[in-house]
Amino acid sequence: MKIVFVSNFINHHQVNVADELYKLCQGQYWFIETNPISEALINSGYPVFSRPYLIKTYDGMDKMQYAKKTIDEADVVVIGDAPESLVDSRILNNKLTFRYSERWFKSRPWFLTGPRGWVNFYKNHIRHRNKPLYMLCASAYTAKDVNAIGAYKNKCFKWGYFTNVAELDISTIRSKTLIACNKVHIMWCARFLKWKHPELPIKLAAKLKDKGYNFVIDMFGSGDELLKIKKLVKSLKVEEYINFRGNLPNDIILNEMRRHHIFLFTSDRNEGWGAVLNEAMSSGCAVVGSDKIGAVPYLIEDYKNGLIFKSGNLKSLTQKVALLLDHPKLIEALSIEAYNTMRDLWSPQNAARSFLSLVEALNTKDCSKIPMNGPCSITR
Repeated sequence: MKIVFVSNFINHHQVNVADELYKLCQGQYWFIETNPISEALINSGYPVFSRPYLIKTYDGMDKMQYAKKTIDEADVVVIGDAPESLVDSRILNNKLTFRYSERWFKSRPWFLTGPRGWVNFYKNHIRHRNKPLYMLCASAYTAKDVNAIGAYKNKCFKWGYFTNVAELDISTIRSKTLIACNKVHIMWCARFLKWKHPELPIKLAAKLKDKGYNFVIDMFGSGDELLKIKKLVKSLKVEEYINFRGNLPNDIILNEMRRHHIFLFTSDRNEGWGAVLNEAMSSGCAVVGSDKIGAVPYLIEDYKNGLIFKSGNLKSLTQKVALLLDHPKLIEALSIEAYNTMRDLWSPQNAARSFLSLVEALNTKDCSKIPMNGPCSITR
């Protein structure tokens, strides 16, 4: 089977599942890049990958022609952020094609889309509703968004971004960290931007302080809101509870996750997926995550492998974190289940296997082959 993924460029959230598909397809897998990675991203530490399956269309007309030929001849094509012209002909010729996308309507509802947007919806999506064109949803809210405009009804499947899941003895790691600490270590890791809501951990600290809990919150990252947040720390008099740790390499961040007990994920609906959730759960953190983050409803089952709070709601966040502080055994249980979820269900290896099962199910019209849970299971 020949499989092709098409997007602007491969990133560290996609490369692991791409490597697995290359292995499973015995080299009959290609990832087509339509744009080079920007210098700004490279300078910020963004990884640049070299793989035998990469086709870089921007390296010359011959590479573009090779890419188009590869797309036309493939058994399956998945397209993300790339020109529609690359898949137009195969969709019209009834060749199996998937799109993958985060949620469409982050900042405004679908009915406020202008005339130009509706022309695009019809041309690229609605008119193909009877074609073998499907949606891989890299957000728990994608299906709702695309169904709202009359596209991809009963044709949406769970997808996402897939980070590596290391082999860990998570039970031992978590039990040791809980025994060794006389206070609970809470972690927040993101850019300091308004829609990431870095103010929530600070306001949470004030609430927990008033309740007499013994804790510390380490905040990792930088951004436009950092100075404002530092002022908020002073005004709420929680300096002894908050540490600003700055930007650190990813391998150090992963080690910090394994050292911390609780991970706070406070973004709002503008967080399309949020791969830091994959990393935190894979590291054995008990996650308290906002319900509007794209990955949260897919990855977290409330009270089983994490806790979900109402987005932007300080009372809801405080209740969930206080529950963990009151019940250390719950921290341990959620941590272990979080790791198991990532290892068994949301790993790159399982995502690749599940995608091949989905393709077989659609080709043979055998619904029993569609995965029941996790990547490539049905979503609405």
